[in-house]
Amino acid sequence: MKRPARNTGSWRGRRHRPRPAALWLLLVFGGMVAFGSAAVRTAASERKAPGNEGGSTGAAGQETPAARGGPGTKGLEERIAELEALVGRLRAELDALRATAAGTAAGAGGPATLQELERKIEALAQEIERLRIGEAAAPPAQEPVPGFGPAASKVYAIKRGVSVGGYGEMLYQNIDARRDDGVPSGALDRLDLERAVFYFGYKWSDHLLLNSELEYEHAVSGEGEPGETAVEFAYIDYRPFRRFGMRGGLLLVPMGFLTELHEPPIFHGATRPEVERLIIPSTWRENGLGVYGDLGPVSYRAYVVAGLRASGFTADEGIREGRQEGADSLAEDLALTARVDYTPTAGLVLGAALFTGRTGQGDPSLAGARLTLGDAHAEWNARGVHLRGLYVKGILSDAEAVSLSNDPLLAVDPTRPTAIGSRTKGWYAEAAYNLLSLRRKGDRELGPFLRYEALDTQEEVPPRFTRDPVNDRTVRTYGITWRPIPNVAIKVDVQDFRNRAGTGIDQVNFALGYLF
Repeated sequence: MKRPARNTGSWRGRRHRPRPAALWLLLVFGGMVAFGSAAVRTAASERKAPGNEGGSTGAAGQETPAARGGPGTKGLEERIAELEALVGRLRAELDALRATAAGTAAGAGGPATLQELERKIEALAQEIERLRIGEAAAPPAQEPVPGFGPAASKVYAIKRGVSVGGYGEMLYQNIDARRDDGVPSGALDRLDLERAVFYFGYKWSDHLLLNSELEYEHAVSGEGEPGETAVEFAYIDYRPFRRFGMRGGLLLVPMGFLTELHEPPIFHGATRPEVERLIIPSTWRENGLGVYGDLGPVSYRAYVVAGLRASGFTADEGIREGRQEGADSLAEDLALTARVDYTPTAGLVLGAALFTGRTGQGDPSLAGARLTLGDAHAEWNARGVHLRGLYVKGILSDAEAVSLSNDPLLAVDPTRPTAIGSRTKGWYAEAAYNLLSLRRKGDRELGPFLRYEALDTQEEVPPRFTRDPVNDRTVRTYGITWRPIPNVAIKVDVQDFRNRAGTGIDQVNFALGYLF
């Protein structure tokens, strides 16, 4: 994976000035401290208040362990010790019954009583194991929370302790031997374990948890190998109320659909849309702090994060290689990102998202470079029909300085195709239908789908430079998704890549994806 070189030095003459994003960051941090202290005091008073012994409702409308009669009414270790003592007594009783049964001729009633005790002991042993591992394997990964896929949401549903989930996908790409203009493509077919991902979470209380995602890409990582190991996200989540929560750590930037919802069984297509790879560089994550919550049918997320780095921008991949990914991120320039989704009825989502921030990261020649990226998105799922649409546009100020910094030869030859786009744009529309939706039973899905994309990473370039027609692209994807169960997907599709230069290369894809 390409990464811009790190700048470990300092710039002489650099003037430090207060930045609105930095002030907002301090405000959020202060809010976390203030709300955290208030919520702790409130929770403590609620626990002491009369009439609260029967339990309460958690931040997301879930019952607390006390309300369910679970282990929250006592310390976990105390609860485990009680169960172990009970198992010990039952085993002693079982041994006594076995001795009695062996000493009688008929053993009347013995076998039934023995089997009943054995079942009780087994049930108690499973309960002890469940408490010890914190229900790591449960609940099933099927009910997502806003901003996360089903597997990534598991930690939110458990009572206490550890949660484990994950996903993965294998991809086969059969690439056309010739480009659209008839020239040999030179591309080779690929069969790749795209990724194997594991979620690890820990829930300390109804309001406080840790969630993380660790990803292994392309099977083998290391010096000279194609793969990498990376942390996709890792954050502390504190939610005292349903309407308001706070997060801090390595966060997913809430743009588009697939940066947050990228588990393979929950999206159509063997590969992710090009618009959400090049215009919105999913999976996009960065270190930061922010707030989120639900206000009736409206959900929101707003974070302050380390900004992009303009030295990584390219003509063909836009801002993708400008992501710092939380790896010793430069934070001379911070960014604000926010998202609002409105769900007027079940299955329908309408929303918008924004990312804005300077991108120079301490380079005085790029001090004026600011990226603003905005999207509008909509999705409808009902009666077997799936419709999804996304429109996104990016504006980069001082793109001329960024272009000259990244390719000094442009000063001599402005016709080179390497100029960074001052405007980028992309959109796609997707439709699918589950042919098995007419059946009243079962959750299997056989869904043919189609998707049309149009994108240009050089929709506009600075006046003195030249656009490359290769970067003005469309993609038509026709395929089918088979889900024997909701957590496993087999996908086959055909992709027709076109560009204004006539050099598109088509391909056929097969993917096997899973989540747990």
